[in-house]
Amino acid sequence: MKIAVNIKKTISELLLQEDTDRDKRITIEDKGLKRFVLKSKTEKIVVEGTYYLSNLLQELILAKEADNDFIESDKIFELPANRISRMIATYFWDGLTRTLDEQGLEKLLLDSKSKTEQPIIYVPFTDDFAFEYFQKLAPKFNLKVIQLPKDITPKYVSSINDDGGILALALKKEGQKTTGFPFVVPGDRFNEMYGWDSYFENIGLLIDGKMELAKSMVENFDYQITHYGKILNANRSYYLTRTQPPFYSSMIREVFEAMSVKDTNWLSQKLTICIKEYETVWMETGKRLTKNGLNRFHAQGIGLPPETEMGHYDEILKPFAQEAKLSIPDYEKLYYQRKIENPALDAYFVHDRSVRESGHDTTYRLEAICAHLNPVELNAMLYKYETDFAALIAEFFNDNFQIEDRNYNSEYWLLKAETRKNLMNHFLWNEDIGCYFDYNFKTQEQNIFLSATSFFPLWANIATKLQAKKMVENGLPKLIFLGGIAGSSKEALSNIGEYQMQRQWDFPNGWPPHQIIIWQGLLNYGYTVKAQELMYRWLWMITKNACDYNGTVPEKYDVVSASHKVFAEYGNQGTDFEYITREGFGWMNASFQFGMQLLDQKLKTELNKLTNPDSIDFKSY
Repeated sequence: MKIAVNIKKTISELLLQEDTDRDKRITIEDKGLKRFVLKSKTEKIVVEGTYYLSNLLQELILAKEADNDFIESDKIFELPANRISRMIATYFWDGLTRTLDEQGLEKLLLDSKSKTEQPIIYVPFTDDFAFEYFQKLAPKFNLKVIQLPKDITPKYVSSINDDGGILALALKKEGQKTTGFPFVVPGDRFNEMYGWDSYFENIGLLIDGKMELAKSMVENFDYQITHYGKILNANRSYYLTRTQPPFYSSMIREVFEAMSVKDTNWLSQKLTICIKEYETVWMETGKRLTKNGLNRFHAQGIGLPPETEMGHYDEILKPFAQEAKLSIPDYEKLYYQRKIENPALDAYFVHDRSVRESGHDTTYRLEAICAHLNPVELNAMLYKYETDFAALIAEFFNDNFQIEDRNYNSEYWLLKAETRKNLMNHFLWNEDIGCYFDYNFKTQEQNIFLSATSFFPLWANIATKLQAKKMVENGLPKLIFLGGIAGSSKEALSNIGEYQMQRQWDFPNGWPPHQIIIWQGLLNYGYTVKAQELMYRWLWMITKNACDYNGTVPEKYDVVSASHKVFAEYGNQGTDFEYITREGFGWMNASFQFGMQLLDQKLKTELNKLTNPDSIDFKSY
């Protein structure tokens, strides 16, 4: 029902009465009356409680921006989980969508990570069309266009570290008009197309029927592999020597399966590029392929990663600064400028960059050893590539897929997958504990650190039923808390001092990709009740926080306290806004939509009532 109201006046009165801390939001921390009378010319509607009052504020702001003189009362009193899902589908994805072209350049160039007075866009050596296109736009945007060298070395990337330039993505020309393929960014300060974020975002896009945008994300990944040699950590200049966790085969397969009419020409093109990525990024011996046949993250680079905040490495730099009789900031500056040589720090930063390539930046699981590990999750992802290749080639290409002068069939890929599974069970599986752990090929020992990543083999269908049973019964309970799955068990941090920095990917924090992967893994092995419980816990936490904090949908949560108030490095993204959140956060949005798609209908009813998960007998649903 539409209610005609004086929009500006009502906003002013509502904020004056209910926003007592004056942060332009209505939350449980405000000390207002928690009751507001909404007045129109013909009626009065009483709005009570933080959640409904914050909905009223959001709807008033949207009406003001649309230049409307009315709001819809049903949206004020919308069931909370339903509202979040609707806002994601109809509003948040649009807020997160960017294009790297004439229409979208300004939003990307104004990013605080662009450090030069004249913003820079870097174009691949192999893309003359993009180079000419952006050169024509340069005067309009005061833009400096630089074509990258043919060979991109760590030394070259180091020389442009301070620029923070944006990297070109895929363009398309239709008639006389050139536009960029749109892409979704994570949100908040992350204004680029990020690697593994994009896969999880695509899950949400497909659920919400945004097929063309999902396909466009694939096109941008194709462009990165073709022109930069890899799927980038993100399209920012200092990420040129870093990739991200490999989910591209899953991304292609899921987009293809969602097509109403299956386009095998499209699939053939994408599969060719994906196999190229597998062979050239992951399977080169001595780089990301280790001598034992398993893989590692191994990012190249020189010195400190430039995207980190000043002071992030103080504890690492402190002993070296003291030895040199310098302050930590002075030592950091001189080391960053390569005026101080320190082989020990150089070795540390190989690991640190590799942590960032893993997507888990940062965690004590990988601290100072990442490049020496065969991580469980990476090898599970590559097993998934191999089995995806086998399945797609067998079903859609008559078991014969040709790339130039090479032919691939399903047997070839299944043999690779079986070899990897055997190696994982030899090096990564711990029979005594009943779980998978990362293997340190330097020390030739497992790194016994229970993490959500230990469960990726369930997602990839690597574990036997007996192995899965042991993992679910013995390891999983140590990761489950009020709001879902934590990044690690509390026990995994037992050797970490109480005054050491809390790492954001460790206990007590929980992240969307871990939830999605573990839900799928449990469903693969028939643990439906446990999967439903974990979905509910996560969705309940998101919904309750959104109700209490003006619709906030952030990057991550503390799953122990079931709160978005996370006290770790980097804070929490997606929590700083006025009146209404415009974007949520990319993969958090996707996790909510994915959970809502799979959650039992009766549990959705409990979710909309905000029933505490600890009071629910999930076996009865």
